[in-house]
Amino acid sequence: MPNFVVLLPPSANKQPGGNPFAPDMFDYRTSNTFNYFSDLNPKRRELIGALQSAMSEADDPAELFPELEGFELEEAVRVNEEIYEAPLMSALDRYSPGALYSATDFADLPTGAQRRMLENGVIFSGLFGLLRPDDLVPNYHLRMDAELPEIGEVGAFWRPHISPALNKTLEDRFVWDFLPEGLRAVWDDEHTYAERVQVRFVDEEGEEPTGEDLLSLQGQFVNHIVRETLEDLEDTEEWEAIAGFQLDEEASTYDEETKTHTLTMVPAPEEEPEEEEEKVEG
Repeated sequence: MPNFVVLLPPSANKQPGGNPFAPDMFDYRTSNTFNYFSDLNPKRRELIGALQSAMSEADDPAELFPELEGFELEEAVRVNEEIYEAPLMSALDRYSPGALYSATDFADLPTGAQRRMLENGVIFSGLFGLLRPDDLVPNYHLRMDAELPEIGEVGAFWRPHISPALNKTLEDRFVWDFLPEGLRAVWDDEHTYAERVQVRFVDEEGEEPTGEDLLSLQGQFVNHIVRETLEDLEDTEEWEAIAGFQLDEEASTYDEETKTHTLTMVPAPEEEPEEEEEKVEG
């Protein structure tokens, strides 16, 4: 079994719908096959209760979701009200409209790479704490930095519960960390892993891409990780260009105290087209 773990953010853009006949992820009597972090269920229920209570008592739901307006705000309230009755789909499919998940191109991965993605991915979620990519979840809207009257900041609520579970999951593993700083701050990292790797991209002007551009590059890198089963950095000099970027070893760093590599990826030079040999007529 591969010894790596890929830490991933959720996606604000979510696929609606799902399978109304899927197993209830909150039913303790069913198999945990599609609920790997089922020990978090009581806290998930507590958080959902606080969220639904806050929505019913709010004079204006925009106070709870200041990042949304209009139809998106109405839709967020609706899906959050229907969480327990909503159809389910895998977290990977639910987040599939997001730039990172779209760029992983999961459907076109070889079967073995798909299995590695499902078995070795861990996703941070505002509503569910931690998820595996094939955990079944309803549609929802809740950010880690949201504030709810009964519990305060969602990230602070989750920190003491997801940190022990995650540290145990990462023990002696090789970790690829694609979390933004806001999500990483929710995790009390005890450095139980063997090594951790972060990847930064720098363009021709020395600027780091942001937003969907960055997420798309990260998704393409995740595709490479699961295709090639990257669980060490021994063969970096043999890497071909990934998403048009190549490793700059001199600009990459290692922090021995935290066991963290920071890989710097820079634009790969364009390959010169091969000249066709002139045909000589005899």
